[in-house]
Amino acid sequence: MANKENKMLIYAPMSGDVVPLDKVPDPTFAQKMMGDGIAIDSKDGKVVAPVDGEVVQLFPTKHAIGLVSDSGIELLIHIGIDTVKLDGEGFEAHVKQGDKVKVGDPLITFDVELIKEKADSHLTPIIVTNGDQFETLEKTKEKEVIALDSVLFTTKAKAETTGTEPVEEKNKPSMKSPSSGMQYSEEALDIVAAIGGVENIQAATHCVTRLRFALKDEDKVNGEALEEMQIVKGSFSVNGQYQIVIGQGTVDKVYKAMVAETGIEEASKDDVKAAGGQKQNALQRAIKTLADIFIPILPAIVTAGLLMGINNILANPGIFGREAPALIETYPQWAGIADMINIIANTAFTFLPGLIGWSAVKRFGGSELLGIVLGLILVHPALMNAWDYSSAVNEGDIPVWNIFGLEVQKIGYQGQVLPVLVASWVLAKIDIFLRKRVHDSLQLLVVAPVALLVTGFLSFIVIGPITFTIANWITEGLVTTFEAIPVIGGLLYGAIYAPLVITGMHHTFLAVDLQLIGSTGSTFLWPILALSNIAQGAAVFAMMLATRDEKLKGLAGTSGISAWLGITEPAMFGVNLRYKYPFIAAVIGTSIAGAFITLQGVKANSIGVGGIPAPLSIVPAGWISFLIGMVIVIVIPFLITYFIAKRKL
Repeated sequence: MANKENKMLIYAPMSGDVVPLDKVPDPTFAQKMMGDGIAIDSKDGKVVAPVDGEVVQLFPTKHAIGLVSDSGIELLIHIGIDTVKLDGEGFEAHVKQGDKVKVGDPLITFDVELIKEKADSHLTPIIVTNGDQFETLEKTKEKEVIALDSVLFTTKAKAETTGTEPVEEKNKPSMKSPSSGMQYSEEALDIVAAIGGVENIQAATHCVTRLRFALKDEDKVNGEALEEMQIVKGSFSVNGQYQIVIGQGTVDKVYKAMVAETGIEEASKDDVKAAGGQKQNALQRAIKTLADIFIPILPAIVTAGLLMGINNILANPGIFGREAPALIETYPQWAGIADMINIIANTAFTFLPGLIGWSAVKRFGGSELLGIVLGLILVHPALMNAWDYSSAVNEGDIPVWNIFGLEVQKIGYQGQVLPVLVASWVLAKIDIFLRKRVHDSLQLLVVAPVALLVTGFLSFIVIGPITFTIANWITEGLVTTFEAIPVIGGLLYGAIYAPLVITGMHHTFLAVDLQLIGSTGSTFLWPILALSNIAQGAAVFAMMLATRDEKLKGLAGTSGISAWLGITEPAMFGVNLRYKYPFIAAVIGTSIAGAFITLQGVKANSIGVGGIPAPLSIVPAGWISFLIGMVIVIVIPFLITYFIAKRKL
């Protein structure tokens, strides 16, 4: 739809909060492999036509739809992330491929809560997939959009582009394979060759934007060859699957050509997922499980960390000078505000087992409501606070229950991670076992009471004492190591953290950070994490200044900002790892800074935003040292990357 200035208007296809594309937890969209756009956090699960045009793609699982406007703009509306695995559950399509639509016509309705529960993310990217044929895409400045009332994008056609013929036809390759003559057969064979040949493929399928492979050996993939293919917009590996981004309307044709040319048997999404999962060893599966548990509760923990930083500024002495008193001592009228902020900030950490219980039981397949109750049971006010346990041991004054002669310590597990993780697994298994065997009419009276009672007894008698001891061993071991050789500890952790992000193993250390905070009140690991994020951002900013490639410059700029705000995946996977030396430069800078701040005893009393806002979460006594560390991870990676890039690019 165009206005009098020949500007093309694309209206919001749904109502909800606007989310920048680089915040979408999928490299295909975050790195703009498919094109530029915006994501929307839908409020009502209704998708309507944002333009007059035609439905050119409706995936069978109804989670994504492709449109071409009458003016030639190609749009992809992708509901949720990895929602293809839902196989259509929760979606209802109101149009079919080939239908003509007008602005406001209903396209798809979906169950928002179901997608929040079962999908990787419920955010909906809206992408202009042929933006190179139009002028700069002007995006809405609104924080919240209303379907059809809000203009999401504005653009104009370039002078040389008529905007009438579909992009797919203009860019259609002319080469054809001699064996089948199918469109895209040459490209399909090139892709198969680049991923190690037919013999390296265990299973292959596709979704609306990308080919998905379970490969026998991903080391055989020729990433450079894939990057050189015009039809390939990007590639990455995740959860045992190697994914190659092709684009809507084309990917299914490439897949069909690949099947025809190579004889690969068509597979379902579940087949590829299962084959990919077989490649993951026990450690990888455990790490993924931890990630699935802790990522959903990160917003609460990070928010608490930022609020605790504000409380630090108000309540801690020495902030505004070595001998300066706390701000609330100079201005007592602020004391009440500081105390209220502290309560709000501390809640997530005080009731951390409740958050973990909810997420863990949900991950293990049980009732998340029971998980919340289990977590709160473990921190009940009637129990002795875990933070008082050490002094109670020294005084020999630990309260106990006497159960038929068996003395059970009556202690809580505030700030503890392991006890609630193990207890949540037990609770989920009991819940699943009973729900399969108890009649629906009796489940409310039987399942929850029995599951909680059995798990509660096991938690206080067996699970809690054993895991509490193991957690204390881990904490004491780390603290002793870093106190004995702080320079080596900081250097090594700074060197390995970014590589851990590549493998996903960094999620393991989130649990360690939380355990350290719960046991000692602070963590010396998280500050190094924050510096690593800043280092990756500095390296990618150097690439932005050094390159003349406008596409790389734009990607580097946006991903650098994202890294400095705590999200490094777009910078790492989109730029730094691709060119290698920016990634290595960032690791070098982090190692040096990590050694320095660890030697200076820098600690964080909470987990906050792992980037430029990180000082808010640092214990005030370490602010100056941490700021010096920030200078190190900005200057060293930037200079190394810039001078190498100027010679290579």
